[in-house]
Amino acid sequence: MDHSRAPVLEALAEFHEQGFVPFNPPGHKQGRGADQRVIDVVGTGVFTSDVLGPNGLDDRLLRHGVLQEAQKLMADAVGAEHTFFSTCGSSLSVKSAMLAVAGPHEKLIVARHAHKSVISGLILSGVSPVWVHPHWDGERHLSHPPGPEEVRKAFEAEPEAKGMLLVTPTDYGTCGDIAAIAEVCHEFDKPLIVDEAWGAHLPFHPALPPWAMNAGADLCVTSVHKMGAAVEQSSVFHLQGDRVDPAVLKAREDLLGTTSASSLVYATVDGWRRQMAEHGEELLTEALSLAHGVRREIDELPGLRVMGEQEFIGPDRADSFDPLKVVVDLAELGISGYQAADWLRERRRVTVGLSDHRRIVAIITLGDDERTASVLVESLRELTKAAERMESPPAVELARPEDLELRTVMLPRDAFFGETEQVAVDDAVGRVVAEMISPYPPGSPALVPGEVVTKDVLDYLRSGLAAGMQLPDPADAELTSIRVVKDPA
Repeated sequence: MDHSRAPVLEALAEFHEQGFVPFNPPGHKQGRGADQRVIDVVGTGVFTSDVLGPNGLDDRLLRHGVLQEAQKLMADAVGAEHTFFSTCGSSLSVKSAMLAVAGPHEKLIVARHAHKSVISGLILSGVSPVWVHPHWDGERHLSHPPGPEEVRKAFEAEPEAKGMLLVTPTDYGTCGDIAAIAEVCHEFDKPLIVDEAWGAHLPFHPALPPWAMNAGADLCVTSVHKMGAAVEQSSVFHLQGDRVDPAVLKAREDLLGTTSASSLVYATVDGWRRQMAEHGEELLTEALSLAHGVRREIDELPGLRVMGEQEFIGPDRADSFDPLKVVVDLAELGISGYQAADWLRERRRVTVGLSDHRRIVAIITLGDDERTASVLVESLRELTKAAERMESPPAVELARPEDLELRTVMLPRDAFFGETEQVAVDDAVGRVVAEMISPYPPGSPALVPGEVVTKDVLDYLRSGLAAGMQLPDPADAELTSIRVVKDPA
């Protein structure tokens, strides 16, 4: 296929060149109705590039196949059989993927460190999760994707499970052995879904970890806005083989997706595919070189340790990792990741992708260069000096890995939509939680609806909240109370 083409961008350019005068949405009419104060901030291009698909980018019946051609080009670029664009982020795409594999009351094997969007999918669908617990690093309080042995045991225990959902890479860049897990799934003739939100770039460089389609997965979801160069909410899902019907997958996406898809998302995904097909390996070679240099320089700073192969790879840990995720351990510096992230933003105007009780994660992409890399290194150099004047962070009561493996006694959907009550946090121990509670980022719920609340998890969450952890989803943001399933008694 001709990867110099970008059908969505071409259609948008043609729309402008032909001088169409729209009498259909969007109502801002190419920005003419937009408040000038808005235009002064976001620019006119946002509005002039915001065009409907039907009777906009394409004709009324979509006879030019603009989107379909763009999706075929993406599939060809990465070696998938089918590709679908999504404008609601991978949060929607992963739900669509789950619904294409399992239905209400059917079982799906799910890695327990899954993103909250996966749990939302379980709630909406009524699917019953069969949890596979990740590889825990209790010393560093990190989770890595599960291995093939755990997946095999899950299928042997629950042979009626319709498939498996694996999360890799993690937010820390650690990756599971997709090929081995796919082989296990296929031994049971079940599809493997990979939530590869952080892996859009993986198909385009041989020095990066294996990606889902090359490793034999049936269906994968990826966020182009994370490690790619498209706007926020840009997502695609790729499909191969015959274990998942592409028509069923498209129908599930139609069920959840918007009928007013953003041309901004489509256009930037289309343009990014062209960029990667033509120059991806070269651009990623530069990004990897930059990241390796950044990692070395940061690792030489006093009190900072860049995590890599030694910490991540090995038995009961990860199979590989993405070096573009620069994971910086601050334990020797004596401050928390929350403190570091706040200081970097407030004092140096530098933002990081993730912070936890002892780490920050800086993401290097093809959008970085020597200047931005220098800003990051110098900002961290200043942080090491400023840390001497920072107060010691409040202690986070970290639960042992086995204490994070909670008992599920109800379907997530039944607990979430059932009759509930708000109880004081101390009274919630032993009750069935009816809401998600997810430290964010990474957004992996510590409590999932249908699980029995334990004191260890509550101590972890409440102490984390006091130390700077963000908990965006509980009804009580202060976590003095929790929503639980109403006691029938």
